[in-house]
Amino acid sequence: MLKQQNELIQLIGRHTSKNGTIPTLIPSLYFSRYSGVTEPRYGIQNPSLCIVVQGDKQVLLAQERFFYGPANYFVASVDLPITGQVTTATSQNPYLSLKLEFTPSQILEILQESDLDFKAKKNLNRGMFVSSLSLPLLDSVTRLVRLVESPNDIPVLAPLMTKEILYRVLLEPHGEVLKQIAIRGSNTSRINDAIEYIMNNFDRRLLMEELAKLANMSVSSLHRNFKEVTAMSPIQFQKQLRLQEARRLLLTETTDATDVAFQVGYESPSQFSREYSRIFGLPPIQDIKQLKENYDDTKNA
Repeated sequence: MLKQQNELIQLIGRHTSKNGTIPTLIPSLYFSRYSGVTEPRYGIQNPSLCIVVQGDKQVLLAQERFFYGPANYFVASVDLPITGQVTTATSQNPYLSLKLEFTPSQILEILQESDLDFKAKKNLNRGMFVSSLSLPLLDSVTRLVRLVESPNDIPVLAPLMTKEILYRVLLEPHGEVLKQIAIRGSNTSRINDAIEYIMNNFDRRLLMEELAKLANMSVSSLHRNFKEVTAMSPIQFQKQLRLQEARRLLLTETTDATDVAFQVGYESPSQFSREYSRIFGLPPIQDIKQLKENYDDTKNA
């Protein structure tokens, strides 16, 4: 395993000349590099497999913390609002990682073609987990990453290798999490329908009765199952989406906090400011000012 991890360090290092996350020639594969410990970064973790080959990272989902490094791999099976932070990295030994995105249809295709149990268990699982990295999984990931340096092979081999990687994860102890999201009609799949609705309508008033009808559940079952998968209620999930989008708008557009509050669905600017401060630690204007100053300092370093 050490030999393959060292190979991944070399491969990813050659294709990441600066800090940040970059796409590769394989559409679903991304590399990340950071030369130092980062501030907490807020964003949406889409369905994906993540492997750190050098350094360490922590991810916060609601009040739960997930730590992972080169001995582990990390999977999100649904879209989740998270806070991520690189916790171990230096300029000499930068944080290096990869992310492979996937869809429920890819998981379903593997289940249909394999001898794996096609029935999802009744009990739901959290839509995010960290597990120990096995040699078969690491081997399949290494072969996929090698393709970045063989562009002509990517169209034919990348889909096959991606399928092998997902198959390996399905065989692992937490494979049930991926199986649940792929099987239509399972509770996890129905919760994913509710997640997608909130993602697409986060700026609108959330009516629990309509959301429960969409998920084909009672309101009480929706709340219970939604929290089991996402670690938060539908309202808390929507709030995270609203505040992350508000922060993005404040950083990238010339607009004031009141306008942004209304854009993301708040009816009260004062409530927006209170909830923004609770999540990000500072009122909107002060937070954005500090973020821009930190960015300028990093850029000029």
